[in-house]
Amino acid sequence: MTDQGWAMKGELVLSCNCTVFCPCVLSLGSHPPTEGYCQTWAGFRIDAGHFGEVDLSGLNLGLIMEIPGYMSRGNWTAGLFIDKRASIHAVKALTKIFTGKAGGTTSLLSILVGKFLGVEQVPITYETRDKTRIFQIPKIIDGAVTPIAGKDREKDTVITNSEYWIAPEIIVARSDKSKMRAFGRNWNFAGRSAEICKLDWRGP
Repeated sequence: MTDQGWAMKGELVLSCNCTVFCPCVLSLGSHPPTEGYCQTWAGFRIDAGHFGEVDLSGLNLGLIMEIPGYMSRGNWTAGLFIDKRASIHAVKALTKIFTGKAGGTTSLLSILVGKFLGVEQVPITYETRDKTRIFQIPKIIDGAVTPIAGKDREKDTVITNSEYWIAPEIIVARSDKSKMRAFGRNWNFAGRSAEICKLDWRGP
């Protein structure tokens, strides 16, 4: 699986412990998180994707991360949850992508993540109800994230043309519900910062 071309398109939702709005996004990691450290989970919906000949379309993923200070300084801790429906080949491919070893968009994870907690294969759902994203992994993550309306109340507050590594366009959001319990962690980020981004990653 070395140097395989890969790509994934879809959407991701992210909830963290910062107050609204997470300064790491606009500062590109040069400003500390509002609490001095970062705890975050992210949910991914892959509408279309592949790693070489391995099809990744239709799968969901969850990622948790802890960052002790400035994002740019590294020493991140990460853990990965992969859709129970994924084949063994898809699990291997997604693990390689999300540990940064497949190159491309996620390559910085191979530099910044100092401790990888491992991979668990579990049932994962990612739904959109009106504008709210509902992300759930039974007994692990229970999340509901809603965009923050702008001056035109019919439209979301959106950051565009950003150099943020996850996506150039970020919908500013807030967590209505955000509980995560796994890997010895127990988090609740209700009312705190969140973001919704278009997923369009590739490599190497």
